[in-house]
Amino acid sequence: MAMRLLLIEDEPKLARAIAKGLRQEAFAVDVAEDGPTGLAFATTEEYDLIILDRMLPGVEDGLDICKTLREKGYSTPVLVLTARDTVPDRVTGLNAGADDYLIKPFAFDELVARLHALLRRPVAVQDTVIEVADLSLNPQTHEVKRSGTPIELTQREFALLEYLMRNANRPVSKDQIMAHVWEYESDILPNTVEAFIVYLRNKVERPFKGQKLIHTVRGFGYRLASGE
Repeated sequence: MAMRLLLIEDEPKLARAIAKGLRQEAFAVDVAEDGPTGLAFATTEEYDLIILDRMLPGVEDGLDICKTLREKGYSTPVLVLTARDTVPDRVTGLNAGADDYLIKPFAFDELVARLHALLRRPVAVQDTVIEVADLSLNPQTHEVKRSGTPIELTQREFALLEYLMRNANRPVSKDQIMAHVWEYESDILPNTVEAFIVYLRNKVERPFKGQKLIHTVRGFGYRLASGE
């Protein structure tokens, strides 16, 4: 799904492994390795979910980041990762504003399942089929169809199409697309977005006789909508 996550984790090997696995699940992932950097990312960039370690350089407790975000009015879901496994530790984390708590070591499949569960909470349509005109997309099964005909997309093409469909009928800039479909540190340029738009048009428009769906908003970006 076209979701952008922030991972705040100071163990480089673990951070790389988690980020790699999540990217293979079609998430865009930014990584911060200390508390101050993590807080700066969380308050200046737009994320759908934050994965937060408790023991971080630069802060007494990673939960301080969560507390600060909640005090500032940020409602971004926060999943806490930690080796602290006592009941009081979990209670402290939840009381600090965390939405979920996962104990290290953990199974990656469980992490992904918990992320999906958290991401479903604020958006009721997260696990339902998204439809625009005769184009449909299922975020859970990764099935895309137009007029009932299946369309094969790459992982990145799917993420781009999902982002456009979730923002149907309103223009999104190339910067917004890059932020949600590609992670913050990716070597990505606006012309890469343009290339992927061409790929999508070749798959969801040109083989079909239906109306044009992906519209260029000159000087800004793109809009997915039925009709001009």
